[in-house]
Amino acid sequence: MTLTQKFLGAAAAVALSAGMAVAEPGLVIDLGGKFDKSFNEAAYNGAQRWVQETGGTYREIEMQTEAQREQFVRRMAEAGANPIVVMGFQNASTLEQVAPDYPDTRFVLIDAVAELPNVRSVVFTEHEGSYLVGMLAAMASETGTVSFVGGMDIPLIRRFACGYAQGARAADPDVTIIQNMTGTTPAAWNDPVRGGEIARAQISQGSDVIFSAAGGTGIGVMQAAVDAGVYAIGVDSNQNYLHPGQILTSMVKRVDNAVYQAFSEGPELETGVVVMNLAAEGVGFALDEHNEALITEEMLAAVNAASEQIKAGELVVHDYMSDDSCPVN
Repeated sequence: MTLTQKFLGAAAAVALSAGMAVAEPGLVIDLGGKFDKSFNEAAYNGAQRWVQETGGTYREIEMQTEAQREQFVRRMAEAGANPIVVMGFQNASTLEQVAPDYPDTRFVLIDAVAELPNVRSVVFTEHEGSYLVGMLAAMASETGTVSFVGGMDIPLIRRFACGYAQGARAADPDVTIIQNMTGTTPAAWNDPVRGGEIARAQISQGSDVIFSAAGGTGIGVMQAAVDAGVYAIGVDSNQNYLHPGQILTSMVKRVDNAVYQAFSEGPELETGVVVMNLAAEGVGFALDEHNEALITEEMLAAVNAASEQIKAGELVVHDYMSDDSCPVN
């Protein structure tokens, strides 16, 4: 079954039988660290929100190496956690190996699709959110050059890059767009030194707004931007607070909502594919006290208008993952 654009209403976790304890949910955190201030931390924040609101407890395990993927998910299933949220596109193959062995356990895969009867796959339309921050970048730029730093060079990250380029070009047809990826292995998600080096190279080419979709590597990108007095754009979590006044905005990806929802529904959660798009508030841009002075009324009006057009289907942002090309370079 495919669930499109929205989750079903939240349901409390169901007791296994009268007098028995409710099964604890589990969270398997991907490489890059629980406190990466981005993708993984968003998941952790969603789990913590569930704890604060329900008083419940959950199991958590954090991957440190590629070799731990299958081992850690199996360990969580053997411990009786249900449902188990597994972070990261690279764990699609992990669940294809593990989930069939635990048919009574519900798994939730974040950022990829595993077509199995006991798996909910949650995917996000990153290109739509990236389009909006691309518009803001081009409108804020004084040099007419903006840039993008990706983490691991994979189609998912090129989806961010392509959406960003489309939005920037829509706001300024003459804008120059620079794009670089950090690497081709998972180490690219946690290399802030390399991120800073790439950002400084882009700044030397005239970029004065840099969007990074690179996990922990983005911390180095943002620091380099701050040091040079140019704008950065955060990703996944709202990172505006990290450098108030110099983070133009953040492309938020509501991983926290996906985790919170899964924990709330419990062992009886419905499986299938959930698409968290702009209309479902699965992606967007962050506006708060840390960046509101940077976003003019004109900029906000333009990006809000584009947002409504995307939600209504009047504006379709090209999705790199459905067609591995980008209409904007």
